[in-house]
Amino acid sequence: MRLYGASSVLLWSPQHYRQLVAMVDASVDEGLLPADYHRAKLAMKSISDIERDILASDAYLSLAAHLLEGKVDPVSVEVDWTAKRRKRDLVAHLRQALDSGEITESLAMLLPSQPRYRALRLALKRYRQLADGEPWPTLQLTGLLRPGERSPQVAVLRESLQRRGDLDASHAPADPLLYSAELVTAVRQFQRRANTEPDGVVGPATIRELNRTPRERVERLRVNMERWRWLPDDFGDRHIRVNIADYMLEAHEGSEIVARHDVVVGRNQRKTPVFSSNMSYLVFNPWWETPSKLARNDLLPKFQSKRSLVGDLGYQVLSHDGRVLDASTIDWHQYTAKNFPYRLRQAPGKNNALGAVKFMFPNEHAVYLHDTPARDLFSKTRRDFSSGCIRVKDPLDLAQWVLAGNKDWSRPRIDAVVDQGKETTVSLPNKIPVHLLYWTVVVDDSDRDLRFIDDIYERDDRVLAALNQPAVLR
Repeated sequence: MRLYGASSVLLWSPQHYRQLVAMVDASVDEGLLPADYHRAKLAMKSISDIERDILASDAYLSLAAHLLEGKVDPVSVEVDWTAKRRKRDLVAHLRQALDSGEITESLAMLLPSQPRYRALRLALKRYRQLADGEPWPTLQLTGLLRPGERSPQVAVLRESLQRRGDLDASHAPADPLLYSAELVTAVRQFQRRANTEPDGVVGPATIRELNRTPRERVERLRVNMERWRWLPDDFGDRHIRVNIADYMLEAHEGSEIVARHDVVVGRNQRKTPVFSSNMSYLVFNPWWETPSKLARNDLLPKFQSKRSLVGDLGYQVLSHDGRVLDASTIDWHQYTAKNFPYRLRQAPGKNNALGAVKFMFPNEHAVYLHDTPARDLFSKTRRDFSSGCIRVKDPLDLAQWVLAGNKDWSRPRIDAVVDQGKETTVSLPNKIPVHLLYWTVVVDDSDRDLRFIDDIYERDDRVLAALNQPAVLR
């Protein structure tokens, strides 16, 4: 649909135009750049009325597109990203706005409706004010600061914790240089909030997070607001969200979070991708069809070092046509990762890599949720240990939630089926949307608190660089 024809009739009245300019200026509140929407040219006196009118339409359509879908193409910075995006005929949207005179409202309605986006928006204003205020203290520690030690930097540490709200500012220390128990408690709280190991030791990771300035936090907020604009408004009534960077799964019902589960995600070499899909079935006591890459790179060296591990860990060896082979007759040392000819699968049992249950939502990445026998990993703060799939703490509790409303699958029956050890597949009559996402600023719904957490896959800088590039206008 075209806006301008041969007659060159002006579309923008002075009132419409003022609303547009105000919304272009207000784009900073969304973490965007007014310069991307002809802000300087719109203020020029030397251009013709028709040129200003065309610039206004172009500015509106570009700003509308960025509010609706984001400025940055997500695939350009997160190649595996496949979530469904919001869509709208923006030319028709502009025509309706011009007819009604509601330019401001028409742009505002394109913003993400999620409460967490609005919380980030409020935080962006707050941190911009902090960035313009007195500089935050900078720790200049070399080495480690351990509980009970003394250092001139303790005073800086104390002020830094107070500025961030992790330490009461009213208490005067008896020994200003002592890294006291009170300070250790505050540091541990900060470490938990930042997703670093809460050991109370002030080392490189803690120093890096403490030394992040308000300006850096402004940029983090901009990045995470952009990620929200990439997503649909409707996540599904009953749905699952996983924040990869926060190692956390949430089960949602309507506007409520009804359960949270700690998770283990992919390590840096095998990152968990960002995408959305629909859970259609789950499997109790699953066999594990080992991915070829893991079989070649991880299991082959183990079998070469100790042949008996094949049976001890419950593996079957199969030819590529599916015949089960006698593993005791195989000389593992004659193979390398490049010429390994077998398939491997692991029987249900205590050593099975998938544990008692896997949750299946078919996708091109072959990534899913599952249990794990390595439950000690959930005691760690940083939990990027998997080969891409999501390992879930208390997975049978999650299975109970997934199967809620199905009278044939009470919790006692779930437990009984698991105890039998036989692979059992359960189809879901109503698919459950699953969203694997990546946020490095986390909104705690219980108290609207914000946590700035470690960017484990180092993705923020790429998004920020793309946000700061001049936009290619419509």
